[in-house]
Amino acid sequence: MPTSNHLIAFVIASILFIQVPGPSLLFTIGRALTVGRRDALLSVVGNALGLVGQVVGVALGLGALVAASATAYTLLKLVGAAYVVYLGVQAIRHRGDARRAMESPTDGPATGSAGGAVWTGILVGLTNPKSIVFFAAFLPQFVNPAAPTTPQLLLLGAIFGLLAVCSDTCWALAASRAREWFASKPQRLDGLGVTGGVMMVGLGAGLAVTGNTTH
Repeated sequence: MPTSNHLIAFVIASILFIQVPGPSLLFTIGRALTVGRRDALLSVVGNALGLVGQVVGVALGLGALVAASATAYTLLKLVGAAYVVYLGVQAIRHRGDARRAMESPTDGPATGSAGGAVWTGILVGLTNPKSIVFFAAFLPQFVNPAAPTTPQLLLLGAIFGLLAVCSDTCWALAASRAREWFASKPQRLDGLGVTGGVMMVGLGAGLAVTGNTTH
């Protein structure tokens, strides 16, 4: 197991890292603005599960593979970027759905399934190559060399996922409150849907062209 000093240092470093605006944070805010509180919070859970899945991959050697292979890194990056852009385009295309649902609650479009929202977050978390490379370089620094490595990496990954859920939940709630304020005048939701969609399209484009390791 990691030592107490390692765990404390890891928690502090993770909290600071998570707060840096990056794919996961912008995705969370975009989802809250676009689809509302419930689906945004479910996406937060899914995103954390995706990140934990990446940690499992790192523990099994995937992180080293992606870090060493430009082709693997690029492929994973483009898949994740394309999916986020797709979500943004869909939000823009269906920007009037939230307004119509509010104006005609009984006839409006049904809210997506909880499983679908979680799965959306999982896909985004799993296909964020920046996190994989970051975990491969970051997690081993907090491993106790006197103990088995793989269980420690899994534990650190679970802690990181929990911290990410707590942080992203706060951001999602704050963004959803802003969404509710706009909803006081339903017509504003059209512009809000476009804003969230553009944010996610921009995020996807950023994922495709940048190489910074931010959460």
